[in-house]
Amino acid sequence: MKSKDADFVERRTAAKDAKAALLEKVKARQADPAAEQRRAEHAAIVAAREEREAAKRAEADRIARETAEREEAEKAAKAAEDNKLINRMVQDEAALKAARDERYAARKARKGNG
Repeated sequence: MKSKDADFVERRTAAKDAKAALLEKVKARQADPAAEQRRAEHAAIVAAREEREAAKRAEADRIARETAEREEAEKAAKAAEDNKLINRMVQDEAALKAARDERYAARKARKGNG
């Protein structure tokens, strides 16, 4: 029985020592000036990446806005053209009706006089 307890205590102590050594290693790595420089370089890279992505998003938004404006202008031009055609058709119909009414009035005048 004694050997089991001793083995357990030894394992527990070994684990405790391993955790302490690992913690010291991490603390030493964090205090390392080269690690600080790497973190600063990484932060600069991340900032540059975010800046490029923001520029891409701004450019995409600008292109989308210009495309929407162009499409809106094309729709307005098409609507204006359609309105011109409709107005021309209405004018043509009015001219035809006026000519028909004129012929009708002339016919009535001939029959009334004749």
